[in-house]
Amino acid sequence: MRVLVVGAGIGGLTTALSLHQAGIETLVVDAAVRLRPLGVGINLLPHAVRELTELGLGGALAELGIPTAEMVHFDRYGGRIWGDPRGQALGYGWPQYSIHRGELQMLLLDTVRERLGEGAVRTGTLFEGFGQDGGTVTARLLDRASGTAGSVSADVLVGADGLHSAVRARLYPDEGAPLWNGIRMWRGLTEAEPFLTGRTLAVAGSNAAAKMVVYPISMRAERRGRALLNWVAEVRVPGDLRSGAADWNRAGRLEDVLPHFADWRFGWLDVPSLLAGAEQILEYPMVDREPVDRWTFGRVTLLGDAAHPMYPIGSNGGSQAVLDARALAFRLATAATPEEGLLGYEEERRDAANAVVLACRDMPAERVLRLVAERAPHGFAAIEDVLTPEELTAISSAYVRTSFSDVESLNTRPSYTVTGEASPA
Repeated sequence: MRVLVVGAGIGGLTTALSLHQAGIETLVVDAAVRLRPLGVGINLLPHAVRELTELGLGGALAELGIPTAEMVHFDRYGGRIWGDPRGQALGYGWPQYSIHRGELQMLLLDTVRERLGEGAVRTGTLFEGFGQDGGTVTARLLDRASGTAGSVSADVLVGADGLHSAVRARLYPDEGAPLWNGIRMWRGLTEAEPFLTGRTLAVAGSNAAAKMVVYPISMRAERRGRALLNWVAEVRVPGDLRSGAADWNRAGRLEDVLPHFADWRFGWLDVPSLLAGAEQILEYPMVDREPVDRWTFGRVTLLGDAAHPMYPIGSNGGSQAVLDARALAFRLATAATPEEGLLGYEEERRDAANAVVLACRDMPAERVLRLVAERAPHGFAAIEDVLTPEELTAISSAYVRTSFSDVESLNTRPSYTVTGEASPA
Protein backbone atom coordinates (compact mmCIF):
# COMPACT_ATOMS: atom_id res chain seq x y z
CA MET A 1 0.00 0.00 0.00
CA ARG A 2 1.14 3.55 -0.74
CA VAL A 3 -0.43 6.62 0.83
CA LEU A 4 -0.16 10.22 -0.37
CA VAL A 5 -0.68 12.81 2.39
CA VAL A 6 -1.44 16.41 1.40
CA GLY A 7 -0.27 18.76 4.15
CA ALA A 8 2.84 18.68 6.34
CA GLY A 9 1.30 20.06 9.52
CA ILE A 10 0.90 18.26 12.82
CA GLY A 11 -1.79 15.92 11.48
CA GLY A 12 -0.08 15.11 8.19
CA LEU A 13 3.35 14.44 9.71
CA THR A 14 1.91 12.33 12.53
CA THR A 15 0.06 10.36 9.87
CA ALA A 16 3.30 9.72 8.00
CA LEU A 17 5.07 8.51 11.15
CA SER A 18 2.14 6.28 12.12
CA LEU A 19 1.84 4.75 8.65
CA HIS A 20 5.58 4.15 8.50
CA GLN A 21 5.50 2.46 11.90
CA ALA A 22 2.83 0.15 10.47
CA GLY A 23 4.93 -0.64 7.40
CA ILE A 24 2.94 1.48 4.93
CA GLU A 25 4.81 3.57 2.34
CA THR A 26 4.00 7.27 2.59
CA LEU A 27 4.73 10.50 0.70
CA VAL A 28 3.83 13.93 2.13
CA VAL A 29 3.44 17.01 -0.08
CA ASP A 30 3.01 20.59 1.08
CA ALA A 31 2.46 23.88 -0.73
CA ALA A 32 4.97 25.79 1.42
CA VAL A 33 8.33 26.19 -0.32
CA ARG A 34 10.07 25.90 3.02
CA LEU A 35 8.61 24.57 6.26
CA ARG A 36 9.48 26.88 9.13
CA PRO A 37 8.65 26.83 12.88
CA LEU A 38 5.73 29.25 12.61
CA GLY A 39 2.93 29.97 15.04
CA VAL A 40 2.75 30.25 18.78
CA GLY A 41 1.75 27.84 21.56
CA ILE A 42 -0.64 24.92 21.59
CA ASN A 43 -1.63 22.30 24.15
CA LEU A 44 -1.31 18.56 23.66
CA LEU A 45 -3.78 16.68 25.84
CA PRO A 46 -2.84 13.35 27.46
CA HIS A 47 -4.57 11.27 24.80
CA ALA A 48 -2.44 12.92 22.10
CA VAL A 49 0.73 12.71 24.20
CA ARG A 50 0.13 8.98 24.57
CA GLU A 51 0.06 8.59 20.78
CA LEU A 52 3.20 10.66 20.21
CA THR A 53 4.95 8.74 22.98
CA GLU A 54 4.09 5.48 21.25
CA LEU A 55 5.76 6.93 18.16
CA GLY A 56 8.95 7.31 20.21
CA LEU A 57 8.67 11.08 20.79
CA GLY A 58 7.96 11.17 24.53
CA GLY A 59 11.51 12.19 25.48
CA ALA A 60 11.64 14.94 22.87
CA LEU A 61 8.31 16.39 24.05
CA ALA A 62 9.63 16.48 27.61
CA GLU A 63 12.73 18.36 26.41
CA LEU A 64 10.69 20.99 24.57
CA GLY A 65 7.34 21.51 26.29
CA ILE A 66 5.99 22.37 29.72
CA PRO A 67 3.99 19.65 31.51
CA THR A 68 0.93 21.68 32.40
CA ALA A 69 0.22 21.43 36.13
CA GLU A 70 -3.16 23.14 36.40
CA MET A 71 -5.79 25.12 34.56
CA VAL A 72 -7.28 28.04 36.49
CA HIS A 73 -10.08 30.45 35.58
CA PHE A 74 -10.09 34.03 36.93
CA ASP A 75 -12.38 36.99 36.46
CA ARG A 76 -11.10 40.06 34.64
CA TYR A 77 -9.71 41.42 37.93
CA GLY A 78 -7.63 38.33 38.60
CA GLY A 79 -9.99 36.81 41.18
CA ARG A 80 -9.81 33.01 41.21
CA ILE A 81 -13.05 31.31 40.09
CA TRP A 82 -12.08 27.67 39.59
CA GLY A 83 -9.04 25.49 39.07
CA ASP A 84 -8.22 21.88 38.34
CA PRO A 85 -5.01 19.84 37.94
CA ARG A 86 -3.99 18.65 34.51
CA GLY A 87 -2.23 15.68 32.96
CA GLN A 88 -0.71 13.11 35.28
CA ALA A 89 -2.01 14.98 38.32
CA LEU A 90 -5.50 13.97 37.15
CA GLY A 91 -4.45 10.32 37.00
CA TYR A 92 -3.55 10.04 33.33
CA GLY A 93 -0.57 7.92 32.40
CA TRP A 94 0.77 10.76 30.25
CA PRO A 95 1.28 14.50 30.80
CA GLN A 96 -0.47 17.40 29.14
CA TYR A 97 2.14 19.52 27.36
CA SER A 98 2.09 23.19 26.45
CA ILE A 99 4.49 23.58 23.55
CA HIS A 100 5.44 25.86 20.67
CA ARG A 101 3.47 24.72 17.63
CA GLY A 102 6.39 25.39 15.29
CA GLU A 103 8.82 23.43 17.44
CA LEU A 104 6.42 20.49 17.53
CA GLN A 105 6.02 20.61 13.75
CA MET A 106 9.81 20.71 13.25
CA LEU A 107 10.23 17.76 15.63
CA LEU A 108 7.73 15.77 13.58
CA LEU A 109 9.29 16.88 10.30
CA ASP A 110 12.82 15.96 11.36
CA THR A 111 11.60 12.58 12.59
CA VAL A 112 9.77 11.87 9.33
CA ARG A 113 12.87 12.68 7.29
CA GLU A 114 15.07 10.62 9.59
CA ARG A 115 12.84 7.54 9.47
CA LEU A 116 11.33 7.73 5.99
CA GLY A 117 14.12 9.54 4.13
CA GLU A 118 14.68 13.12 2.96
CA GLY A 119 12.40 12.63 -0.03
CA ALA A 120 9.41 11.62 2.09
CA VAL A 121 8.30 15.26 2.40
CA ARG A 122 8.07 17.21 -0.85
CA THR A 123 7.67 20.96 -0.29
CA GLY A 124 6.71 23.69 -2.77
CA THR A 125 4.10 21.32 -4.23
CA LEU A 126 0.55 22.50 -4.85
CA PHE A 127 -2.29 19.99 -4.83
CA GLU A 128 -4.60 20.80 -7.75
CA GLY A 129 -7.04 17.91 -7.82
CA PHE A 130 -7.39 14.15 -8.09
CA GLY A 131 -8.97 11.37 -10.03
CA GLN A 132 -9.88 7.82 -9.02
CA ASP A 133 -9.70 4.78 -11.28
CA GLY A 134 -10.41 1.44 -9.72
CA GLY A 135 -7.91 0.92 -6.91
CA THR A 136 -5.76 3.96 -7.70
CA VAL A 137 -5.95 7.62 -6.76
CA THR A 138 -3.98 10.01 -8.95
CA ALA A 139 -3.26 13.46 -7.53
CA ARG A 140 -2.50 16.36 -9.83
CA LEU A 141 0.39 18.41 -8.45
CA LEU A 142 2.20 21.59 -9.46
CA ASP A 143 5.83 22.35 -8.63
CA ARG A 144 5.85 25.98 -7.53
CA ALA A 145 9.49 26.61 -8.36
CA SER A 146 9.44 25.36 -11.94
CA GLY A 147 5.74 25.63 -12.76
CA THR A 148 5.84 22.03 -13.89
CA ALA A 149 2.64 20.03 -13.62
CA GLY A 150 2.84 16.40 -12.63
CA SER A 151 0.98 13.63 -10.89
CA VAL A 152 1.45 11.03 -8.18
CA SER A 153 -0.52 7.82 -7.95
CA ALA A 154 -1.26 6.08 -4.67
CA ASP A 155 -3.63 3.61 -3.09
CA VAL A 156 -4.96 6.22 -0.65
CA LEU A 157 -5.06 10.05 -0.63
CA VAL A 158 -5.30 11.84 2.74
CA GLY A 159 -6.23 15.53 2.88
CA ALA A 160 -4.48 16.88 5.97
CA ASP A 161 -4.09 20.39 4.61
CA GLY A 162 -5.84 22.41 7.29
CA LEU A 163 -8.68 24.90 7.51
CA HIS A 164 -8.35 26.00 3.89
CA SER A 165 -7.97 22.43 2.64
CA ALA A 166 -7.63 22.08 -1.13
CA VAL A 167 -8.65 18.43 -0.85
CA ARG A 168 -11.84 19.27 1.07
CA ALA A 169 -12.61 21.99 -1.50
CA ARG A 170 -12.72 19.28 -4.20
CA LEU A 171 -15.04 17.15 -2.10
CA TYR A 172 -17.25 20.08 -1.00
CA PRO A 173 -16.87 22.69 -3.78
CA ASP A 174 -19.83 24.81 -2.65
CA GLU A 175 -18.91 25.07 1.02
CA GLY A 176 -17.60 28.63 1.00
CA ALA A 177 -15.43 30.44 3.53
CA PRO A 178 -14.94 29.49 7.20
CA LEU A 179 -17.60 30.73 9.63
CA TRP A 180 -16.71 33.52 12.07
CA ASN A 181 -18.35 33.76 15.49
CA GLY A 182 -17.62 37.46 16.04
CA ILE A 183 -14.53 36.99 18.24
CA ARG A 184 -11.18 38.38 17.08
CA MET A 185 -8.03 36.85 18.50
CA TRP A 186 -4.54 38.25 18.97
CA ARG A 187 -1.70 35.90 19.88
CA GLY A 188 1.91 36.37 20.86
CA LEU A 189 4.91 35.09 22.82
CA THR A 190 6.57 37.06 25.62
CA GLU A 191 9.47 36.02 27.82
CA ALA A 192 8.81 37.02 31.42
CA GLU A 193 9.06 35.93 35.03
CA PRO A 194 7.12 32.72 35.81
CA PHE A 195 3.69 33.26 37.37
CA LEU A 196 1.69 31.21 39.89
CA THR A 197 3.03 27.62 39.80
CA GLY A 198 5.23 28.34 36.79
CA ARG A 199 3.24 25.70 34.94
CA THR A 200 -0.24 27.19 35.14
CA LEU A 201 -2.62 27.61 32.21
CA ALA A 202 -4.54 30.74 33.23
CA VAL A 203 -7.81 32.02 31.74
CA ALA A 204 -9.05 35.47 32.78
CA GLY A 205 -12.25 37.20 31.80
CA SER A 206 -14.98 36.01 29.44
CA ASN A 207 -15.28 36.04 25.67
CA ALA A 208 -18.64 37.78 26.09
CA ALA A 209 -16.41 40.89 26.08
CA ALA A 210 -12.69 40.24 26.55
CA LYS A 211 -10.71 37.22 27.66
CA MET A 212 -7.01 36.47 28.17
CA VAL A 213 -5.40 33.00 28.09
CA VAL A 214 -1.75 32.69 29.22
CA TYR A 215 0.55 29.70 29.69
CA PRO A 216 4.28 28.86 29.50
CA ILE A 217 5.47 26.72 26.58
CA SER A 218 9.24 26.34 26.80
CA MET A 219 11.27 23.96 28.97
CA ARG A 220 14.42 25.71 27.76
CA ALA A 221 13.19 28.99 29.25
CA GLU A 222 12.19 27.25 32.49
CA ARG A 223 15.70 25.87 32.88
CA ARG A 224 16.96 29.46 32.75
CA GLY A 225 14.51 30.48 35.47
CA ARG A 226 12.30 32.28 32.97
CA ALA A 227 8.97 31.61 31.25
CA LEU A 228 8.18 31.90 27.55
CA LEU A 229 4.51 32.84 27.86
CA ASN A 230 2.04 32.14 25.10
CA TRP A 231 -0.88 34.55 25.30
CA VAL A 232 -4.21 34.68 23.50
CA ALA A 233 -6.38 37.79 23.69
CA GLU A 234 -10.01 37.24 22.65
CA VAL A 235 -12.31 40.21 22.04
CA ARG A 236 -15.90 40.07 20.85
CA VAL A 237 -16.34 42.55 18.01
CA PRO A 238 -19.79 44.17 17.63
CA GLY A 239 -21.44 43.88 14.26
CA ASP A 240 -22.35 41.22 11.78
CA LEU A 241 -20.89 37.72 11.65
CA ARG A 242 -19.47 37.69 8.16
CA SER A 243 -17.09 34.93 7.17
CA GLY A 244 -13.64 35.53 8.63
CA ALA A 245 -10.54 35.71 6.44
CA ALA A 246 -8.46 33.36 8.57
CA ASP A 247 -4.73 33.66 7.89
CA TRP A 248 -2.81 32.09 10.79
CA ASN A 249 0.30 34.18 10.03
CA ARG A 250 -1.34 37.58 9.60
CA ALA A 251 0.46 40.31 11.56
CA GLY A 252 -1.50 42.08 14.30
CA ARG A 253 -0.90 45.43 15.99
CA LEU A 254 -0.37 46.20 19.66
CA GLU A 255 -2.45 49.36 19.38
CA ASP A 256 -5.47 47.31 18.30
CA VAL A 257 -5.42 44.84 21.17
CA LEU A 258 -3.91 46.81 24.08
CA PRO A 259 -6.89 49.16 24.72
CA HIS A 260 -9.08 46.17 25.58
CA PHE A 261 -6.68 45.12 28.37
CA ALA A 262 -5.05 48.40 29.41
CA ASP A 263 -5.97 48.09 33.12
CA TRP A 264 -5.73 44.30 33.49
CA ARG A 265 -3.08 44.19 36.21
CA PHE A 266 -3.30 41.31 38.65
CA GLY A 267 -1.12 40.53 41.62
CA TRP A 268 0.36 37.64 39.63
CA LEU A 269 0.43 39.09 36.10
CA ASP A 270 0.66 42.48 34.36
CA VAL A 271 -1.30 41.94 31.15
CA PRO A 272 -0.41 45.24 29.38
CA SER A 273 3.30 44.52 29.90
CA LEU A 274 2.77 41.00 28.65
CA LEU A 275 1.20 42.26 25.41
CA ALA A 276 3.80 44.97 24.90
CA GLY A 277 6.65 42.51 25.41
CA ALA A 278 5.84 40.35 22.39
CA GLU A 279 8.22 40.62 19.44
CA GLN A 280 5.42 39.69 17.06
CA ILE A 281 1.63 39.70 17.33
CA LEU A 282 -0.63 37.55 15.16
CA GLU A 283 -4.29 38.35 14.54
CA TYR A 284 -7.12 36.23 13.20
CA PRO A 285 -10.84 35.54 13.67
CA MET A 286 -12.19 32.61 15.66
CA VAL A 287 -13.62 30.43 12.93
CA ASP A 288 -14.73 26.88 12.20
CA ARG A 289 -16.84 25.07 9.62
CA GLU A 290 -20.09 23.17 9.80
CA PRO A 291 -19.45 19.49 10.56
CA VAL A 292 -19.90 17.23 7.57
CA ASP A 293 -21.33 13.71 7.68
CA ARG A 294 -18.79 12.24 5.28
CA TRP A 295 -14.99 12.44 5.15
CA THR A 296 -14.27 9.49 2.88
CA PHE A 297 -14.96 9.27 -0.86
CA GLY A 298 -13.64 6.05 -2.29
CA ARG A 299 -9.93 6.05 -1.49
CA VAL A 300 -9.80 9.73 -0.49
CA THR A 301 -10.33 10.92 3.09
CA LEU A 302 -9.87 13.98 5.30
CA LEU A 303 -7.97 14.38 8.56
CA GLY A 304 -7.39 17.04 11.22
CA ASP A 305 -8.57 20.58 10.48
CA ALA A 306 -9.38 19.56 6.92
CA ALA A 307 -11.99 17.16 8.34
CA HIS A 308 -13.23 19.01 11.42
CA PRO A 309 -11.97 22.60 11.88
CA MET A 310 -12.94 23.82 15.34
CA TYR A 311 -12.56 26.88 17.55
CA PRO A 312 -9.11 26.97 19.19
CA ILE A 313 -10.46 26.53 22.71
CA GLY A 314 -10.33 23.55 25.00
CA SER A 315 -6.90 22.47 23.69
CA ASN A 316 -8.44 20.32 20.97
CA GLY A 317 -7.18 21.16 17.48
CA GLY A 318 -3.74 19.57 17.45
CA SER A 319 -4.74 16.77 19.79
CA GLN A 320 -7.68 15.70 17.62
CA ALA A 321 -5.43 15.66 14.54
CA VAL A 322 -2.98 13.33 16.31
CA LEU A 323 -5.83 10.98 17.24
CA ASP A 324 -7.05 11.00 13.63
CA ALA A 325 -3.58 10.11 12.37
CA ARG A 326 -3.13 7.19 14.70
CA ALA A 327 -6.62 5.80 14.12
CA LEU A 328 -6.18 6.09 10.34
CA ALA A 329 -2.88 4.21 10.33
CA PHE A 330 -4.26 1.49 12.59
CA ARG A 331 -7.34 0.98 10.44
CA LEU A 332 -5.42 0.91 7.16
CA ALA A 333 -2.90 -1.56 8.59
CA THR A 334 -5.52 -3.95 9.94
CA ALA A 335 -8.30 -3.82 7.34
CA ALA A 336 -8.69 -6.23 4.42
CA THR A 337 -8.79 -3.38 1.88
CA PRO A 338 -7.92 0.34 1.81
CA GLU A 339 -11.60 1.22 1.35
CA GLU A 340 -12.53 -0.80 4.41
CA GLY A 341 -9.75 0.81 6.41
CA LEU A 342 -10.82 4.33 5.47
CA LEU A 343 -14.44 3.67 6.36
CA GLY A 344 -13.37 2.15 9.67
CA TYR A 345 -11.28 5.23 10.42
CA GLU A 346 -14.18 7.55 9.62
CA GLU A 347 -16.63 5.50 11.67
CA GLU A 348 -14.30 5.65 14.66
CA ARG A 349 -13.39 9.32 14.50
CA ARG A 350 -16.04 11.36 12.65
CA ASP A 351 -18.85 11.56 15.18
CA ALA A 352 -16.46 12.05 18.10
CA ALA A 353 -14.60 14.89 16.39
CA ASN A 354 -17.79 16.54 15.11
CA ALA A 355 -19.19 16.49 18.64
CA VAL A 356 -16.15 18.46 19.82
CA VAL A 357 -16.67 21.01 17.03
CA LEU A 358 -20.23 21.64 18.18
CA ALA A 359 -19.36 21.63 21.89
CA CYS A 360 -16.70 24.29 21.35
CA ARG A 361 -19.37 26.61 19.97
CA ASP A 362 -21.23 26.68 23.27
CA MET A 363 -18.94 25.80 26.15
CA PRO A 364 -20.74 25.65 29.51
CA ALA A 365 -17.51 27.02 31.00
CA GLU A 366 -17.95 30.21 28.98
CA ARG A 367 -21.54 30.56 30.18
CA VAL A 368 -20.34 30.34 33.78
CA LEU A 369 -17.62 32.94 33.17
CA ARG A 370 -20.19 35.30 31.67
CA LEU A 371 -22.39 34.70 34.71
CA VAL A 372 -19.55 35.76 37.03
CA ALA A 373 -19.06 38.96 35.04
CA GLU A 374 -22.79 39.74 35.25
CA ARG A 375 -23.18 39.02 38.96
CA ALA A 376 -19.88 40.54 40.08
CA PRO A 377 -18.97 43.20 37.50
CA HIS A 378 -16.48 44.83 39.87
CA GLY A 379 -14.87 41.67 41.21
CA PHE A 380 -15.55 39.54 44.29
CA ALA A 381 -14.03 38.57 47.62
CA ALA A 382 -15.03 34.87 47.48
CA ILE A 383 -16.35 32.99 44.47
CA GLU A 384 -18.79 31.12 46.74
CA ASP A 385 -20.62 34.45 47.10
CA VAL A 386 -21.13 34.53 43.33
CA LEU A 387 -21.64 30.95 42.12
CA THR A 388 -23.35 27.90 43.52
CA PRO A 389 -21.38 24.62 43.78
CA GLU A 390 -23.43 23.29 40.88
CA GLU A 391 -22.48 26.23 38.69
CA LEU A 392 -18.81 25.73 39.49
CA THR A 393 -19.09 22.04 38.67
CA ALA A 394 -20.36 23.01 35.21
CA ILE A 395 -16.86 24.23 34.30
CA SER A 396 -15.29 20.87 35.06
CA SER A 397 -17.99 18.97 33.22
CA ALA A 398 -17.52 21.19 30.16
CA TYR A 399 -13.88 20.23 29.80
CA VAL A 400 -14.62 16.57 30.43
CA ARG A 401 -17.11 16.63 27.56
CA THR A 402 -14.94 18.51 25.07
CA SER A 403 -11.31 17.85 25.90
CA PHE A 404 -10.71 14.92 28.22
CA SER A 405 -11.25 11.21 28.01
CA ASP A 406 -12.20 9.13 30.97
CA VAL A 407 -8.90 8.53 32.78
CA GLU A 408 -9.32 4.78 33.13
CA SER A 409 -10.53 4.48 29.54
CA LEU A 410 -7.45 6.20 28.13
CA ASN A 411 -5.01 4.45 30.45
CA THR A 412 -6.34 0.99 29.59
CA ARG A 413 -7.31 1.39 25.93
CA PRO A 414 -5.46 -0.95 23.55
CA SER A 415 -2.65 0.66 21.59
CA TYR A 416 -3.03 1.94 18.03
CA THR A 417 0.53 0.80 17.33
CA VAL A 418 0.86 -1.73 14.53
CA THR A 419 4.49 -2.58 13.84
CA GLY A 420 5.34 -3.33 10.22
CA GLU A 421 8.50 -3.97 8.19
CA ALA A 422 9.15 -0.27 7.68
CA SER A 423 9.15 0.47 11.40
CA PRO A 424 12.49 1.80 12.72
CA ALA A 425 14.59 -0.45 14.93
